[in-house]
Amino acid sequence: MNSFSIFFPEGVRHITDLNGIDHILFLAALCLRYIFGSWKRLLLIITAFTIGHSVTLALSTLNVFSFPVAITEFLIAITIFITAAANLFVKEQRSAKENDRALYGLTLVFGLIHGMGFSTLLKSMLGKNANVVAELLFFNLGIEVGQIIIVAALVLAVFALTRVFKIKQYGLILVASGALLALSLELVVDRFPF
Repeated sequence: MNSFSIFFPEGVRHITDLNGIDHILFLAALCLRYIFGSWKRLLLIITAFTIGHSVTLALSTLNVFSFPVAITEFLIAITIFITAAANLFVKEQRSAKENDRALYGLTLVFGLIHGMGFSTLLKSMLGKNANVVAELLFFNLGIEVGQIIIVAALVLAVFALTRVFKIKQYGLILVASGALLALSLELVVDRFPF
């Protein structure tokens, strides 16, 4: 069996797995307000997250640095909480556009944190394998495809809720962000490492 057939599907599975829903919750919180804007803004925010998690996934997997898993999991929960909370304060798309630059930077930082979480599984799969570059690339590509699947599902769900069921955009952002905030708060409490 070649590396692609093992590591690519595992990357897709890791980010889309409902047993480890934290990355899905983060993507939902991150994309929610951008789904109503232009596809370019949505693409830029996802790209910032991708750059961040790709960097730390590579550095952590290559053992350039390591971070305790308990702290990483706690910080991932914090990223969901902060992102969902920020959504509650955006009243219009105009104000969202004004805050994009800051949010892109913050998303890049949050991506760095999530990359450390992705590396935990990859490192356990690699064991003592000395040649990890191909496996790292295939796993990261799998994560990206999984991320596209999640974002596409979110876009379709939001489209259905706002166009078919006529739910107001701002109301949907408030309700969904409130739910994400509650779920993330539970994760923060459960994962508190101290």
